[in-house]
Amino acid sequence: MLHLSLHTPYEVQQILSQRLKRLRLLNEWTQAELAERAGISLASLKRFETTGQISLERLLLIALALGRLSELMSLFEEPEIMTLSDIKKLEKQRQRGKRKQPSGEKHGN
Repeated sequence: MLHLSLHTPYEVQQILSQRLKRLRLLNEWTQAELAERAGISLASLKRFETTGQISLERLLLIALALGRLSELMSLFEEPEIMTLSDIKKLEKQRQRGKRKQPSGEKHGN
């Protein structure tokens, strides 16, 4: 399947960082206020607004502080309608990932 994107990852970083800045300004928060509300360093927030670079954990904390965390929950969502082939692939992966109990342990303990 061919996936086309109109933006590069770098462009998406820039777009997200500018959206964050506009939301911060609409809330009339300084960078220091948002950083404190999110529980991240001021340097991390400044770097994100300037370069678009930030760790996922810090991005999630900022989204939480802005009341936008739920918007990220749709990222990487499985499609609602799956083919039988897709379901079989998932089942196969789950079986491979099962942990074996160490020898000598009994079930139910």
